[in-house]
Amino acid sequence: MARESAGDDALLVALLRKDRDEVTVALTALAELYVRGGHADWATVLDGTGGRPVDLPTYAFQHEYFWPVGSATGTGDIRLAGLGAPGHPLLGAAVELAGADGMVFTGRLSLQSQPWLADHAVQGSVLVPGTALLELAIRAADEVGCDTVEELTLSAPLVLPAHGGARIQVTVGEPDEAGRRSVAVHSRHDGDDDRGSWTLHAEGALADEATAVRSDFDASVWPPKDARPVDVTDCYELLAEAGLRYGPVFQGLRAAWRRGDEVFAEVALNDDVDGGTFGLHPALFDAALHASFAFGDDDGTAPGGVPFSWEGVRLHASGASALRVRLTRTGDDSLAVELADPVGAPVASVESLVVRSASAAGGGSENSTKPLYHVDWVPARAVTGTLSSEPVALLGAEILASFTTDVDRLLTASDLEALAEHDVPGTVLVAVTNCLPDVVESAHQAAARALDLVRDWLADERFAGSRLIFVVGASEGAEDLTDAPVRGLVRSAQLEHPGRFGLLDVEPDAGLSAELLGAALAVDEA
Repeated sequence: MARESAGDDALLVALLRKDRDEVTVALTALAELYVRGGHADWATVLDGTGGRPVDLPTYAFQHEYFWPVGSATGTGDIRLAGLGAPGHPLLGAAVELAGADGMVFTGRLSLQSQPWLADHAVQGSVLVPGTALLELAIRAADEVGCDTVEELTLSAPLVLPAHGGARIQVTVGEPDEAGRRSVAVHSRHDGDDDRGSWTLHAEGALADEATAVRSDFDASVWPPKDARPVDVTDCYELLAEAGLRYGPVFQGLRAAWRRGDEVFAEVALNDDVDGGTFGLHPALFDAALHASFAFGDDDGTAPGGVPFSWEGVRLHASGASALRVRLTRTGDDSLAVELADPVGAPVASVESLVVRSASAAGGGSENSTKPLYHVDWVPARAVTGTLSSEPVALLGAEILASFTTDVDRLLTASDLEALAEHDVPGTVLVAVTNCLPDVVESAHQAAARALDLVRDWLADERFAGSRLIFVVGASEGAEDLTDAPVRGLVRSAQLEHPGRFGLLDVEPDAGLSAELLGAALAVDEA
């Protein structure tokens, strides 16, 4: 303790002299002494100086915590907010609805909290895979005592932003008489107003099936007999050309075989991906669907696709990290899916999965800004005999000018009063034309005339069994401003009175033949 006393004496002398440099040197010496296990005699140092020892602030790494324990403001326990823990990595809370026997599950998805989602990109945008939305529905079904996702249709992609995230809600309705429950998945981005609308991404039904589904998939015999191997080396390059770009987490396809309309495959998660906390990890399930590329043509081309609707989905075992897969083609764009673990025990089954093809534009930077969905014209199939089997009436001289052939086989009338004197057919066509040189006045006139027709049509019981179809675009094209208010008015009337009204677009000066009219009327989208 000689050195400790010497340090104390030096500090005391320095304090008495009020020499800053000497105090610094003395304190440094005492600090070195303290590190070696010595202790300063502060009572001796401060004796006669009038000073007194005080407590220093807590050392940053002393591991003493001062957060309140047991209060509603500091624990972070969601039960204190009246919520339950859903026990799923994509969901943060669950609440049972009082008096309705329904449930709501909430969570938040982002590339920061779930970085593996960044490995799933379609046309340059990071999308939450359809298998993840299905996983949420499966978890919700399990929570309310249902064992089957009877159906789930994906209505809009859930795009994740580069920064921030998306809040999600999975809602489950109360059971009907058969025990079926509705299920829906909604989201709203962090930056949206708290009172803004939610986007619906998937909806369907949950059920409790009493009978087990039998399967002839014997996954214990592997590789399957009489199946030819399929080279999967270029699988993800081919999918990328179809606009589906998968990162390492989603590149789980290991091997594939084909036997007629069946494809068998082996898929597995990477070693650094934990699938144990999921019912079925979305990346593993998605990789199982990648084997559908083996249904491609013999020249090596393979159509890419994304899930659109699921039917009859059952999860038999959870937490799988590797699968044996059988995909059975049931239609041009539908598959049956059966999954088993590496020893052949069943993991999951899907009675029917309908896929939608992704754009084959290449998925480059040019396509990264293009929307996933867009409005397009789809040619209608030609239908013969429609006009002879289902009579059609033409209302007004304007619609007569649009026809090119077979006018003599159609009932014509100058107005609704004249039409009512005959047996009114099931379909009546009337044209919307640009009658005035001034666009604004012409639009007003067309809208007023259409409104009068709609009102008179609904007021007269003689037209109750018929549909009035407004033909637009014949004079100035589909984008004519004169047609715009008529389109809006008729669309509103269609919603309020289903089956009573319709819209038919025709190209300017193209003419409307009987065959073209028959094909248009056969499409249930007019």
